[in-house]
Amino acid sequence: MLYREAVVILRRIEQLPGIVRSTGGEPDGVVALGMSSTLAATVGGPFIQTCRERLPKVMVKFYISDSETLKREISTHALDLALLFEDQFAAGYSRAPLFRQRLYYIGDKRISRSTGTISMEKLAKLPLVLPTAPNILRSVLDREFAGIGVSPNIVSEGDQLSSIMSLVRQGLGGTVLPRGFEHGEGAGDLGVPSLIEPPLFLTASVMWSSDTALSRAAEAVRLALADYVIALTREHVYPGLELLGQS
Repeated sequence: MLYREAVVILRRIEQLPGIVRSTGGEPDGVVALGMSSTLAATVGGPFIQTCRERLPKVMVKFYISDSETLKREISTHALDLALLFEDQFAAGYSRAPLFRQRLYYIGDKRISRSTGTISMEKLAKLPLVLPTAPNILRSVLDREFAGIGVSPNIVSEGDQLSSIMSLVRQGLGGTVLPRGFEHGEGAGDLGVPSLIEPPLFLTASVMWSSDTALSRAAEAVRLALADYVIALTREHVYPGLELLGQS
């Protein structure tokens, strides 16, 4: 409890100069923004550059991790905002859902022969490289495998997208990804992705704590991030992606 309250106090002290300066004009201050590694691979760098142009007086501290870790960091107020994937909406957070994304199986070209779709039963028999639990995508898959009474053939685990994709490219096994943001699938050494049937979805949201109001700078970054992601998904055709209402 002491740690949590101390973090809140220190974050507010850090934000105070920007809060005062923001009262006289455009948003000003420091914003701690987290992003899941899957989304950061495509969105991270370009958004930070766009944010600098749109909000020149706001400094964004950028952190990359898995969605479950980012949610914990929001709850302790170590982060102001995060762009992450969810399966079920947990209480205690405010969020602006942006889109939902179907899950795909992707493997090395040498072992992956896409037929367009793949069942959970067949997926369970293939060698898989999956995220280490706790992880939102892993939770979805574990629940679905348990629901049909099968045990997946997990040959390795990784805690970062880059490490998982490295093992896939080496031919160790395939993995499951939300394919809305490309990772080189269907090109080079990776096979063509297969849609999982029945459909499995993750929802991408901008999330923040529900028990503390966002600073003006954090609110400006939230709106800028939502605008950027919506514009990106409308500009490009991302397989399996469905836009949701923006708030």
